Amino acid sequence: MQRLCAEARRKGRSIGFVPTMGALHDGHRSLIRACRRENELCVISIFVNPLQFGPDEDFARYPRTQKKDVYLAKKEKVDIIFYPSAAKMYPTGFLTSIGVAKITEPLCGRFRPEHFRGVTTVVGKLLNIVRPQRLYLGQKDAQQCAVLRQMIRDLAYDVKIRVNPIVRETDGLALSSRNQYLTPHQRSEAVWLYRSLQDAQRQIRQGRCQANAIKKSIRRIIHEKTHGRIEYIACVNKQTLQDVTTIKKDTLIALAVHFGPTRLIDNVVCRK
Repeated sequence: MQRLCAEARRKGRSIGFVPTMGALHDGHRSLIRACRRENELCVISIFVNPLQFGPDEDFARYPRTQKKDVYLAKKEKVDIIFYPSAAKMYPTGFLTSIGVAKITEPLCGRFRPEHFRGVTTVVGKLLNIVRPQRLYLGQKDAQQCAVLRQMIRDLAYDVKIRVNPIVRETDGLALSSRNQYLTPHQRSEAVWLYRSLQDAQRQIRQGRCQANAIKKSIRRIIHEKTHGRIEYIACVNKQTLQDVTTIKKDTLIALAVHFGPTRLIDNVVCRK
């Protein structure tokens, strides 16, 4: 992988990189297409990273669909698929990790304390291997985007981040590899996550900007319309991820909800 990318750089070819855990869907395709448009070489990685899963999470059952992923990547004209094993990424004697403070603590970090250390460690290593000019991420993982942006700035990685909008099903459910875990009934209820966020945006446009009131409204809709277990609902500064009391332009409204063992996240950014 390093040799191929070094050769491309010597030839003056720009490299774009899309890190994934596989089980590719249209959200990944949107990232790949953006990468293809802006770069001469499109590289994706497919690696289910054990470091970012907690002991009671779904690492063992996370969908692994290699043949389907390779087919989709080839259809989207990906130039290189990097498919390393855990033994190659974390060989015997591997002792190093990358940690980002503060912005990893709220939101998902409050409930998944080692998750972001796993994310930053693997993405940091992948960036060193591929050394792309551009890195493509999805807005659905808003906290991950903020954490990686901080890491890249702090450690002086020579790469620019491109964040693509959330890709949704026709009924509004944010695309996720974990959606396939949902039962038909859970799937029908899960659409209310985005609908509650849409309702919040409507209220904000009408002038209701107190964060606590908006969070209560989202919570009420999810309780009334679903059997989901709310993990968090938050209104935060998009950059720092600190709680806000008054919603302004670029406030991030984010939530995480469990449907049975399946954890879904979603968010919107206020354009008020």
